[in-house]
Amino acid sequence: MASWFRLIVALLPLVVAGQHDLSSRQSSTVTVNLDQKYQIIDGFGCSEAFQRAVQMSRLTEDQQQYTLDLLFSTTKGAGLSILRNGIGSSPDMSSDHMVSIQPKNPGGPSSPPQYVWDGSDNKQLWVSQEAVKRGVKTIYADAWSAPGYMKTNGNDANGGSLCGVGGATCSSGDWRQAYADYLVQYIKYYLEANVTITHVGFLNEPELTTSYASMRSSGSQAADFIKVLGPTLQKANLSVGINCCDAEGWSSQAGMLGQLASVDQYISTITAHSYTSSPGSPMNTRHRVWQTEAADLNGNWQGAFFSSGGAGEGMTWANSIHTAIVNANASAYLYWIGAQTGTTNSKLIRIDGNNVSPSKRLWAFAQFSRSARPGAVRVGVQGAPNGVRTAAFQNVDGSVAVVFINGGTSTVSVQVKTTGGNAFAAAGATAFLTDNTHDFNETAASFTGDAASTSIPGRSIVSIVLR
Repeated sequence: MASWFRLIVALLPLVVAGQHDLSSRQSSTVTVNLDQKYQIIDGFGCSEAFQRAVQMSRLTEDQQQYTLDLLFSTTKGAGLSILRNGIGSSPDMSSDHMVSIQPKNPGGPSSPPQYVWDGSDNKQLWVSQEAVKRGVKTIYADAWSAPGYMKTNGNDANGGSLCGVGGATCSSGDWRQAYADYLVQYIKYYLEANVTITHVGFLNEPELTTSYASMRSSGSQAADFIKVLGPTLQKANLSVGINCCDAEGWSSQAGMLGQLASVDQYISTITAHSYTSSPGSPMNTRHRVWQTEAADLNGNWQGAFFSSGGAGEGMTWANSIHTAIVNANASAYLYWIGAQTGTTNSKLIRIDGNNVSPSKRLWAFAQFSRSARPGAVRVGVQGAPNGVRTAAFQNVDGSVAVVFINGGTSTVSVQVKTTGGNAFAAAGATAFLTDNTHDFNETAASFTGDAASTSIPGRSIVSIVLR
């Protein structure tokens, strides 16, 4: 009896462990609360500024269309819905400069303007037109600097401030109105080409001086210019939102908000980058907030979704997007460059001669961009398995999307149910998987009763859409 008892005691931990292993594979029920509403989603995007659009234009026609589809198509690619263009300020296109629509000083701020439009805008107009064909409706035109002759340092590079803003005086006079008129004319050129610019910015990383186009500004100086730009846009009958101020980091932009209070009525969107601080908590503003530039600028080209947790991996960027959207209530998230040449991770797609290579970063964006379309509302979600991050959205068409990021190594199964939302009743579900071997590929999903079911492999991101 004693020996049998000892044997049973010895086997008991194995039995319990086996029961635990079985239970861990049971499906977790995830509940989406459609009555718990957060921010509206404006979209996800990228830029082709600084002649990156020119690089794309040098591909063969087939590769051009392939690249554009990868970026903007909602059936063949990531379905990005925001394009951020650079408003040129340089006198020419040497190096990778963005040429100005008024490259020469017209003679002073009160002189008649001498605009020059080449119908190309560093090939950005072409990319914009192609993006619009693929359903993109949000075009954000952003200036890194005013032309040099409008600034205190006489150069569009190396910092300097716009003449006339907040104590920035110049012998040539006050250029605030001339700069506002300049931005309005840029918008009009795009309208003539059947592209509607929806948002305009006049600063980029205003706390940073760089050897390329750059312009310094405090929050109060930015407000001083917005007092001119707002009425100028209204007088021109342009319904274009003013974005401000694309600070180098999330915290830096949050610190400028108090200085923008006097022009709150003119501002459409607060914009910030992720270089010196990433979005981790909401900003104290009534406006929508966009993260408009982030990238791994220095790491060697990385195409994997997950390898070792590196800065360029798809999993890393899936988590960055999730944190910005869920923790910081960002309404948009943009990578720096969509497609360009070179061997770093500063882009989503690498151009090498006539070869085009999408990264897993692109497909991480696809999981959000194709699931949460512009106008979607982020809604509450709970019940995810341990190690799985979730975000849920209800789209304008009524569909409900849930994005799962599985940071663990084991496959987990989930059942997705909804509650609230005027008795939303799904009729079916589709799931999509991205990992080291899948690029937003449709994966198994079932729908029975009131729940959708799917599996989430380890080290992967899966989105499930209930329709």
